[in-house]
Amino acid sequence: MPAYVPPAKRAQMAAESAEPTSKPKDGADRFESLKGDGQQPSRNGKDGGKGYGGKGNGGYGGNSGGDEADMKPSAFSASGGGGHWKHRQDGRNPNRNVQTEIEVFGEVKKRSTAGVDFDKYDAIPVQISGNDTEGFKPVTRFSEAKLTDSLFDNLRRCGYERPTPVQQHSIPIVTGGRDLMACAQTGSGKTCAFMVPCIESLLRSGPPPNPMGGGRRPKPMPCGLCLAPTRELAAQIHIESLKFAYDTGIRCCIIYGGADMQEQRRDLEQGCDILIATPGRLSDMCERSNVSLELVQFFILDEADRMLDMGFEPQVRAIVEGTGMGRNCKFPRQNMMFSATFAREVQAMAADFMKEYVFITVGRVGSASELISQQVVYAGELKGKTRALERAIKEHLPKDGLAVVFVQTKRSADSLELELHEAGVSVACIHGDRSQQEREAALEAFKSGSNPVLVATDVAARGLDIPNVALVVNFDMPTQLDDYVHRIGRTGRAGRKGVAIAFVNERCQYLPELGDLLVEAKQDPPEWFRDLCRSSARRAPGKGGGRANKFGGQDLRMEEGGNGGAAPKTNDWTDKSKINGGRGPNAFGVSGQDDSW
Repeated sequence: MPAYVPPAKRAQMAAESAEPTSKPKDGADRFESLKGDGQQPSRNGKDGGKGYGGKGNGGYGGNSGGDEADMKPSAFSASGGGGHWKHRQDGRNPNRNVQTEIEVFGEVKKRSTAGVDFDKYDAIPVQISGNDTEGFKPVTRFSEAKLTDSLFDNLRRCGYERPTPVQQHSIPIVTGGRDLMACAQTGSGKTCAFMVPCIESLLRSGPPPNPMGGGRRPKPMPCGLCLAPTRELAAQIHIESLKFAYDTGIRCCIIYGGADMQEQRRDLEQGCDILIATPGRLSDMCERSNVSLELVQFFILDEADRMLDMGFEPQVRAIVEGTGMGRNCKFPRQNMMFSATFAREVQAMAADFMKEYVFITVGRVGSASELISQQVVYAGELKGKTRALERAIKEHLPKDGLAVVFVQTKRSADSLELELHEAGVSVACIHGDRSQQEREAALEAFKSGSNPVLVATDVAARGLDIPNVALVVNFDMPTQLDDYVHRIGRTGRAGRKGVAIAFVNERCQYLPELGDLLVEAKQDPPEWFRDLCRSSARRAPGKGGGRANKFGGQDLRMEEGGNGGAAPKTNDWTDKSKINGGRGPNAFGVSGQDDSW
């Protein structure tokens, strides 16, 4: 397979070619090879599954239940009996495009969770709030959840040994019929935390009848809907969902902008039980009547704070309120929202979509994992920063490890990729202006290790889980601390260690809060950085002063009821103990809205 070459360099190489019959090195063959069934690393660090081609062949293997669908008054009976989803009357052919276990899960030797420190997970504190939560006991083993046999077997195939804290609490809460808002640090297994109880509940309830009758080609009507802010995150959720749904009869599909809509529509028409989508493409296909949401029983927002930021909230609200979502579902719609950070304003907006929800916080909301070694480097002029980046890659990137370098603008990404390439660094790049083929090619070159350094804008900051990311560099600091947390969360995932390096100077708008974050994660920032934090706190005394409490965030309903968090602590760079006020309309910096299509 031809090596990845930066697009700007390809054009230059083509222009300089002296052989009129020679083939330009434009990477076209590489892009063609990436279509279809390329194996992609999953969001939780396991290999296997479908690529980004928009196909949703989840497999229609045997069911684990009896001979008839077990349609009970409640979707959450404790027995769990499987429901003949492969025979759902929606035009599907259960024998078409069935994937093998190896195609879905990858080689057995690549599924291990070796290196995950479960003892560190067990020590993570959890807070739960909401009415009538006493009956929900966390499951310390997947066997305690009494999952359907086929789903339980898939967790074993994935190599999952024990549930993480967010999984321990979310599975009994969701299968118990409650809405859920969950805050957990990046890399904590949130995809499994929302998809496993969704699939389990659907298996228990069985497939719904087709409300359109026995027509020749029923409109696709998913029973589960998961929205994600970017194409890359949606693709990773889809890959994991194929694993969880394998051999259950439940079919998972994906739609996102940048891919052929006709191909995606044909895939949906082969049967769709769980749909993973970006908001723009879903809105478009709903308007064209290519898909109906009237049978949606589970509505999931992953990275919900970004989804409900000012750029996405109108789209999400239109999908929820303007499509008849769940109106013909036999059971009340359940809603789940997952993210590593939840601002007050986001919680207030989310409450419009939730009913009597349970709020759980795992560890510190918006915090960085202590497994990540965070370092700060003073950011001088651009050429000096680039040389410092090259040194950081040489010193901190281990053999067979991967590095992600974050920049703030698409133009910066292009120029830094070219600079590193000309300096001899094997580098790839993704951002919102790159075509879908170019992004897929860059990610494949990065994941395979042929180009172990990836330059990216915030399009890659949320949710992507790529094995072996050992180093994250914030070449340009983001505009908000939340985005810093999500960026460095690309390493140190699922109990593994990593290194994060930040290029900072006086222009960083949240130096005191960043200093607090480093101290809370048991880091030892250098004295020059402490001086910057003290200076910044004096210039803006209303900022900084520590983060609210051990969890860094509270259920907004608790604060309104007078049961807010503990008093904020004070670090040495400020004498003021004030918490930041509300966020402005651009609170999340680079919104990535273009990528919602």
